[in-house]
Amino acid sequence: MTTSHGADRDLHVALIGYGKGGAVFHAPLIDAVPGLRLSAVVTGNPERASAVRERYPHTEVIASPEQVWQRPGDFDIVVITTPNDSHVPLAHAALKAGMAVVVDKPLALTAAEARELAAEAERLDQMLTVFHNRRWDSDFLTLWRIIDEGRIGTVHRFESRFERWRPESKDTWREQGGVETGGGLLYDLGTHLIDQAVNLFGPVTRVYAELDTRRPGVTADDDTFVALTHAGGVRSHLWMSALTAQLGPRFRVLGDATAFTTRGLDGQERRLERGERPDAPDWGEEPKVKWGAYGLDGDLRAIPSENGNYPAFYAAVRDAVAEGEPLPVNLHEVIHGLEIIEAARRSDEAGEVVPLPAT
Repeated sequence: MTTSHGADRDLHVALIGYGKGGAVFHAPLIDAVPGLRLSAVVTGNPERASAVRERYPHTEVIASPEQVWQRPGDFDIVVITTPNDSHVPLAHAALKAGMAVVVDKPLALTAAEARELAAEAERLDQMLTVFHNRRWDSDFLTLWRIIDEGRIGTVHRFESRFERWRPESKDTWREQGGVETGGGLLYDLGTHLIDQAVNLFGPVTRVYAELDTRRPGVTADDDTFVALTHAGGVRSHLWMSALTAQLGPRFRVLGDATAFTTRGLDGQERRLERGERPDAPDWGEEPKVKWGAYGLDGDLRAIPSENGNYPAFYAAVRDAVAEGEPLPVNLHEVIHGLEIIEAARRSDEAGEVVPLPAT
C-alpha cells in the first residue's frame, strides 16, 4: 500500500505514549530511520512533554490521542506504546482514522481481540504490525544464522531466559495489575520469549506453565516458566523472573551435532537508555566477551555475533507503508503467541499440559 501523499517525502509518525517504551525505544528509532519523521508525541504528562521538547525540538507535543484522529491528513503512521490494556481501543481508533499502525507488544490481551484487529486492518487496507524488537537482538540474529547454516544440526531443545535481580517491587501497573490489565512477566518478557521461539521453530501444539508471584506487594506473576512443544518436535523452555540472584544462560540451544550458548543481554537497550543515537556507525556491535560459545565442553569456540539492528524494524515499517513491502512482523505469528499466553494461563490454573489446535 502507499500513502495518500506518495512516497516522495518522509512519512509522518505520531507516537502515542512517552514512558520508557516511547522515550527509550520508539522515539529514538523513529527519529534515526531515514524516510520517517517523528512529527508528534502524544502525552498529557508535563514532565514528559518537556522531555520531548528538549530532545526533539521539531516534534509537536499533543495532549490526547483524540487530537490525532482529528488530523488524518497530518500523520501517516501511529505508534502505540501505552499500558497494555489500552492497545486495542487505540489501535481500532487509529485504523478507523485511516492511519497505518504499529503497536508495542503485546498487540492485545487475547487472541480473539488480536484477530478482530487484524481483520479490521485487512478490511480497511491499512498496515498493522507489532513491535517485536527482540527479533533484531544480536544473539537472536546470530542464532538464526548458525541454525540456518546447519552448524547445530537438528535442534531438539531451546532454552531462553530473561532473568533479573529486582527483589524490591515497584508500584507500577506491570507489577500491581492483573490479567485484565496485562500485568506480569508473561505479558511482558514472556511475549518476547514466546515470539522468538515461534519465529525460530514454528507453531506450538502443547503448553505447560508455572506462573508464580514471589515478591511481597506484587500481585502479578514475577517468576514464570513456560514449556512449549513445537509441531516440528523442538521443545522450548522459557524462563522469566525478577528474582534471580544468579543468572542462567540467555540462550542454550541443543542439537544432534553440537550446542550453542550465550550469556548476557543484547546491548542496544543499554545504549538507548544512555541516550545514544541508533544510527551510530558501530550500532549493534557486541564485544568479543559477549560472543556465544559453540561446540562441546572442552572444545568451545566463540562465534562472532551479528550486529543487533532495532532500526531495521522501523525501516521495514517505512517500506511496508510507502512501497507495499512485507510487514516486519506478521500478525499470524503474533496471534499464535497470544494463543500460547492464554494456554499458559490455563495450564497454570489447572496444573497440567494444555494442547493447542494445529495451525
